[in-house]
Amino acid sequence: MSYFIDAAAKIIEEEGIQSITIRKVADIAGYNSATLYNYFKNLDHLIFFAAMRYVKEYSLNLHRFIENSENALERHLAIWNCFCHYSFNKPEIYYAIFFAKLDNSLENYVEEYYKLFPEDLGKQPKDISTMLLKHDIYDRSTTLLEGCVDEGFIKEDDKDDINEMTLLVYQGILQKIINKKINYSDAIDKTMKYITQIIKSYTIKK
Repeated sequence: MSYFIDAAAKIIEEEGIQSITIRKVADIAGYNSATLYNYFKNLDHLIFFAAMRYVKEYSLNLHRFIENSENALERHLAIWNCFCHYSFNKPEIYYAIFFAKLDNSLENYVEEYYKLFPEDLGKQPKDISTMLLKHDIYDRSTTLLEGCVDEGFIKEDDKDDINEMTLLVYQGILQKIINKKINYSDAIDKTMKYITQIIKSYTIKK
């Protein structure tokens, strides 16, 4: 499995994620295409695993962004800031992970990946590891907002609206980066500005 993942990662580095094909991966790995299907359900499954290699940097550096957070609200914004820094640097890869249409639930793929490569997850606090193992980006964001509810910053009834607006902003700007309509720095600044405005407009505890 690692030979095929390494081969796909090599193609990502040299040609881009959109250039991955079964034949290219098999040729680089030194196996025939039929062997690949002993380990992966389809090409999307392989691309997902190869792309997850690039989430490692985000996961292992997350602690630096949240270490000075004094409450759940600051932690929420710090985690989004970290996510933007790493995802906007490799937008096609993060799009493939969190917005691609896969034939299996993302949760199963994420859990499968980290069982095989636990070092890529690192040693995380329980709430952070729970978030990182969630099956889609909507659930990951919800996990962050639950802390804000528990500490009295936002109402439970507002959580879903905050989450939906936040993800609409993030996905829209991620797509703009892919389409080269915005640069990296401006993308981070705009995203964090809008995410901060969204959650603070609902904040009940100052």
